[in-house]
Amino acid sequence: MAVPAPPPARVFAELVPAPAPTPLTPAPAGRGGPPAPPGREVHVSGSAELSAGPDRARVSVRLGSRKEAAEAARSSVTRRLEYIAQAARQRGVPVCIVFSDFGKMQNVCNLLIEKLGTSVTISPPHFYHTPEAVDTLRRQVCIAAVGNTRRKAQEVCRLFGQSLGKPLLIREEETREWGGHTESHLPNSPDSLTLQERIQNATAYASCRVFAVFEIKGRENRRNKLL
Repeated sequence: MAVPAPPPARVFAELVPAPAPTPLTPAPAGRGGPPAPPGREVHVSGSAELSAGPDRARVSVRLGSRKEAAEAARSSVTRRLEYIAQAARQRGVPVCIVFSDFGKMQNVCNLLIEKLGTSVTISPPHFYHTPEAVDTLRRQVCIAAVGNTRRKAQEVCRLFGQSLGKPLLIREEETREWGGHTESHLPNSPDSLTLQERIQNATAYASCRVFAVFEIKGRENRRNKLL
């Protein structure tokens, strides 16, 4: 499932200086001096937004036949159902007519209409996301937000000639989801919509904002900076 590149992140950062030194007291005999003060930190907020198109489409096929005898009508419909199943199998499409390849979906539907004529009615496709696709979108947007946050923290440190250290805290502050359809919720869309309009209406979006605290190791290595 293709996912567009994330837009530029909105970032807020602050450099937290080390606390003021406290008066030293003599160390007990046999022990070292007082512990070193805590290191400096950079606090950063960052966000990301991603979208994902639907990964499944469902099409309903209705067959009808008019004959003088009921048995002849049933036989006619049965032959048409067998033809539909055969056409789907030959193109690697599941017989239940749930499509993951939208190009094959169009080809199969066009072929059935061409071969069976007015005896077959095919509904417009309903596009939706599987639970696995939704979970993938959630993970990707969170990872993208964390990556944006880390890169911006590096830029802040470099601006002051400092080197970014290890993360001390990463907290997901807000996640939003909108748009998209699931198999259990497929709205009735107007038949006049084009295929691309239906896909766009079923596209899911997610955004994530994270807060992170990174350690500042010290002055940036000039040699590494030149490299």
